[in-house]
Amino acid sequence: MAIDPHGRRRLLLTAAAALAVPQALRAAPQRGATLAAAFDRDGRSWLGLLREQDAQLRLDAALELPTRAHGLLPDGRGALLAVARRPGDWLLRWTPSLGSGPDALQWQWIEADRAFNGHALLDGSGDRLYTSETDLASGQGLVGVRDARSLVKLDEWPTKGMDPHALLWDAAGRLIVANGGVPTQPETGRVKRNLDRMDSSLVRIDSRSGRVDTQWRLSDRRLSLRHLARQDGTVAVALQAEHDDPAERAAAPVLALLDDDGLRSVAAPVALAGYGGDICATDRGFAISCPRAHGVAFVDHGGLWRGFLPAPRACALARNDRTLWAGGGAALCVGGDPRTLEIDPSCALDNHWAWWR
Repeated sequence: MAIDPHGRRRLLLTAAAALAVPQALRAAPQRGATLAAAFDRDGRSWLGLLREQDAQLRLDAALELPTRAHGLLPDGRGALLAVARRPGDWLLRWTPSLGSGPDALQWQWIEADRAFNGHALLDGSGDRLYTSETDLASGQGLVGVRDARSLVKLDEWPTKGMDPHALLWDAAGRLIVANGGVPTQPETGRVKRNLDRMDSSLVRIDSRSGRVDTQWRLSDRRLSLRHLARQDGTVAVALQAEHDDPAERAAAPVLALLDDDGLRSVAAPVALAGYGGDICATDRGFAISCPRAHGVAFVDHGGLWRGFLPAPRACALARNDRTLWAGGGAALCVGGDPRTLEIDPSCALDNHWAWWR
């Protein structure tokens, strides 16, 4: 029986998933999933819900955005928080069940001398929202402390670094922030300048005082610490290499771990193009998407290599219970029923997505 090219790709990727997926991720089959995603369509930026149907993730709801979104955060109350890609000027709460009219949208525009850096984090009560930001005049990093309902800023905390990106709560309820450390200037936006002055770090902030109490750096200053995940007392960091030498950049690690022994980078047995796109905790460790190496790497809690799952342009990661979803050229469901789903061809998936239901 002849197999069409799309069918052949699904079979190959599903077979690879069945061979490469760590046993700990295998769980009961899940069908009818919905993920919230940022994507490009017709050269414009969108936010939407992608629903599983007939071996596809089909567009179920969509909202056009003024610029690209980056981090996505369900608020647990039926709404989705989205933050503009750095240097961004908007923060949005969207309630998809209300459509795309005024009642469904709550916009918050940042002050003229500040920029959003793409990520947000809710506290345990859902009353406070924390956003990574940059003071455009000084280039220094800030955490914006906001009322989670109104989105209005209540306070600012310095991060003792520049280019802060992802935020995370540690096991003791303290705020961890990844200072990406890449110098930029307001007039040139995302253009990276003076990389010899890179100063990436991980900081821990007391959520009562707003003061940095600990700061960690890697020995290789050209590794930018960007995205975060946590499993028990271990914080994992997805790295992006900024070395001048292409060969050095391609061979650079994509993972760092912070535990009781401090912060250290973790080498992989294969080259992963020096670019960790996203990171997600699993039951037995962490998954790191590597879009430039076209796959997802798996390690255990201590950073021991556990395998690589091929997946074209895989970047976005999301987890529900024990099921991992990786999105890029297609969507891989890594769990008890490993499968590959075509993504609505009108949607070019962006860096991140989030489990919706």
